Amino acid sequence: MGGGGEKEVLKKHIEDLREKIHYHNYRYYVLNEPEISDAEYDRLFQELEEREREYPDLITADSPTQRVGAEPLAEFGTYEHSVPMLSLNSVTAEEEVKDFDDRVRRMLGGEELEYVVEPKIDGLAMELIYEAGSFVVGSTRGDGYTGENITQNLKTIKTIPLRIFSDDAAPPLLEVRGEVFMPLSKFKELNEELGEKGEKMFANPRNAAAGSVRQLDPRVTASRPLDFFAYGVGRAEGKEFSTQWEVLDYLRRIGFKVNPLIRRFESIEKVITYHKEVEEKRDDLDYEIDGVVVKVNSIAQQDSLGAISRSPRWALAYKFPAREEFTKVNDILVQVGRTGALTPVAVLEPVQIAGVTVSRATLHNEDELRKKDVRIGDTVVVERAGDVIPEVVSVIKSKRTGVEKEFRMPERCPVCGADVFKEGPIVRCIGVSCSAQLKERIRHFASLRALNIEGLGEKLIEQLVDRKMVSDAADLFSLTKQALLKLERMGEKLAQNILDAIETSKETTFSRLLHAVGIRHVGEHTASLLADKFNDMDELRNARYEDLIRVPEIGPEVAKSILLFFEQESTKELLAKLERAGVRYEKKAREVGEGVERFLAGKTFVFTGRISLPREDAKSMVERLGGKVASSVSKKTDYVVAGEEAGSKFEQARKFGVKIITEEAFREMVKEA
Repeated sequence: MGGGGEKEVLKKHIEDLREKIHYHNYRYYVLNEPEISDAEYDRLFQELEEREREYPDLITADSPTQRVGAEPLAEFGTYEHSVPMLSLNSVTAEEEVKDFDDRVRRMLGGEELEYVVEPKIDGLAMELIYEAGSFVVGSTRGDGYTGENITQNLKTIKTIPLRIFSDDAAPPLLEVRGEVFMPLSKFKELNEELGEKGEKMFANPRNAAAGSVRQLDPRVTASRPLDFFAYGVGRAEGKEFSTQWEVLDYLRRIGFKVNPLIRRFESIEKVITYHKEVEEKRDDLDYEIDGVVVKVNSIAQQDSLGAISRSPRWALAYKFPAREEFTKVNDILVQVGRTGALTPVAVLEPVQIAGVTVSRATLHNEDELRKKDVRIGDTVVVERAGDVIPEVVSVIKSKRTGVEKEFRMPERCPVCGADVFKEGPIVRCIGVSCSAQLKERIRHFASLRALNIEGLGEKLIEQLVDRKMVSDAADLFSLTKQALLKLERMGEKLAQNILDAIETSKETTFSRLLHAVGIRHVGEHTASLLADKFNDMDELRNARYEDLIRVPEIGPEVAKSILLFFEQESTKELLAKLERAGVRYEKKAREVGEGVERFLAGKTFVFTGRISLPREDAKSMVERLGGKVASSVSKKTDYVVAGEEAGSKFEQARKFGVKIITEEAFREMVKEA
């Protein structure tokens, strides 16, 4: 084809073919209402493939032909969520749901209230990023802040549109949240197929979905029958939503599959009734659900209610009662968790519970074990708590024969031999270098909100620990390129990048280092409070109990945990090694007075447009000074900080009469603190 005009005609024809195929995919996979025959669809698809083969320069990333075909990956990259994907508090009792309703109504001061109730799919939470209507990035929830970039795999799922439908211009940026799952009927077919091939079968649909979506070869994922329900959005530039119901309707209109069982109710009593109705339908559905999610419908009310820790105050997972079976306890072992908690675990006579073979179950802690009087040899009732974690519920004492043996918790850690101490109901190992905790401690130490060592992922940490190349987090600073090159999938460039990131991390802040070393009960927020009060590690290490509890929000349990941490020889060794390695932080020049420290108490900020200050840093500043940051503007917003290219939030602020300030004015406002 010669002239530019003919090429433009061809380009338009290819674009039309793509639009038709996107539309018919939506009709077939999302609505289940096809408008053309399979043969006609195949003709359209084949024509598109032929045209793209002839003119590969006209292939686009969102073409239907690109769902499968990417080369296998060596490993997944990471993706940071711009709006955290928070987890939900879970309850099972009606009283707890009513308590939730009481809290919400009390916090909203008697405002009219409506709930949206959605089935809680037992799948994997995902985020899909669309730019100008095209799917560009897909990631897992991860820790809520950073997930794995699995874009190529998610592209293979037919119910995830590669382009969204929109009557008007597509949003410049749209972050769609939802759940990937495997239908029960397809799960059974897949397991039968694997069994016939002599391959390992999956325990349940959730495991099958997880195993399928995290394949390094997207062609394997494409061969698995995965599905997707959309349930919300993160950022939506150029779009404003007033309710969750409006969000769901919008997602449905632009081509996403939204669960048909979602309902709206104005009273918590109707929510509870509907929970029972959904539970009755549970076994008739072609996907696993383990409860319903209850959300405040109004977005403005959601912003007003805010979040606590990692959970929103405006939403709740209302779970179904767990399913139970009887079996025998063959033995009781002790596992040491990533935080040092010693957990007694019952080794069971294998039993099927809700389609899963269960051979181990948690006994939670020593107090629970004593309370239930579980002994080796007992017949017990086992349930999958929340249909996920097996636990021993009770003992059938009438079946005892007298040969059952009582179990005693060990006095020393079964992994490292360090002393253990009782912290409430939990027996905990105090060894900072305990190998059972080491992988998690190093992962935490290197994480984004701690020392932020880029490139130090879980698989690399596993190799470092398994090969005994590190015995604590401080050993990271002694790694050499020669040592790193011995690891799997490690090249010169990657090794140097990791060493550079480790070197960069040596320059940090007192708050980040406190968070990184992993003091029990000292998270990011508490570390910030301690860094505001104490000048450096030596001053904190020498602090008395009375000094610690005088710090706002530090209670007796946290104070004791800090004192215990600094008493350990392994802690002293770790801090000394960090100092020798050259880890340093800027010491505080002065103490922050309490009157200044919380001067933004009760104030709500919204940031919009492009600002030079990282959003997480701006949010931390506001929260440290007592304020909060919302994602959308309401009449209750106090300040909108507007940067360059401020969008609809700027206009919304003007409409509501909210005070609009520049980034410079914001910096001036907080600099005294």
